Amino acid sequence: MKRISIAIVFIFIAGLLASPALARTTFISIGTGGTGGIYYPYGGGVAEIWSKHVKGVKAVAEVTGASVENVKLAHKGETVIGEVMGDVAVAGFNGLSKFKGKKHAILSMAIMYPNLLQIVGLKSTGVTDIMGVKGRSISTGSPGSGTNFMAEAVLKSLGIDKGTYKDSRLSFTESANALRDGTIDVGVWSVGPGTSSILDLATTHEITMIGFTPEQTERILAANKTYSSVELAGGVYRGIDQSVATIGVWNVMICQASLDEDMVYRLVKALFENNDYLQKIHPSAAYTTPENAVKYSPIPLHPGTIRYLEEKGLAVPDKLRP
Repeated sequence: MKRISIAIVFIFIAGLLASPALARTTFISIGTGGTGGIYYPYGGGVAEIWSKHVKGVKAVAEVTGASVENVKLAHKGETVIGEVMGDVAVAGFNGLSKFKGKKHAILSMAIMYPNLLQIVGLKSTGVTDIMGVKGRSISTGSPGSGTNFMAEAVLKSLGIDKGTYKDSRLSFTESANALRDGTIDVGVWSVGPGTSSILDLATTHEITMIGFTPEQTERILAANKTYSSVELAGGVYRGIDQSVATIGVWNVMICQASLDEDMVYRLVKALFENNDYLQKIHPSAAYTTPENAVKYSPIPLHPGTIRYLEEKGLAVPDKLRP
């Protein structure tokens, strides 16, 4: 009887291990950015939503080098999902710029929120115009990030060559600390307004936000079709009371192109239908809507997203169909 009981226990355990419910769990990694920006907390909120509301899914937000790296990771399937700036998504999808002629297998899942280029210095350095970065020590963002991609594109369009400044290429938190220490004179952020690293810096130091003249804006937009002219509202950061003319670009949530249609449909449905929770993580999530996915996606949408959007009665143009 004892041997029979043991055998029954082993059969029961084996049955549990072979259970389809257990085997169906899908682990999803979301490529975000550094902890000093919005990508990481936003991605963490998305991971919570998917883990709670999508049956059989366990999602986690991963710290990465941000946009450029996230395109490469999604293409290789190391993260599957990535948070990416729109200009980087276009470059990766078409194999341009830093992607060196290699088209990456990515599609758009959703539009997140707009990034604003925020060029920060301390008032004590006296840099008030972007042309003043020549001969200075600056940070254009960490290697592989969308900030670095955008900063280099903007400086190039203004005729500011890489050899004319010293670039430390630091993360958001590192750039803020380097400004505090006087290691750099100017730091560049491409992020949603009200990012923690600049907010913290502004509480201890008098900062200046370098904007663009109309002529500079015209040159930047002529060279970069995915960018738009926007204003950083006054009052977001301590000491910056007036609006600042700058450049904006939409962030997009991408996924591996081969990801199962039904899986993407369920992920997108949960994302859009629990947006109220995501807005508690960061107010920028108010831009994460089905309507904005159709209006602002810079690359074709995944079939799973298209299926959800059409169920909601939204017309998806041919240019957004893969």
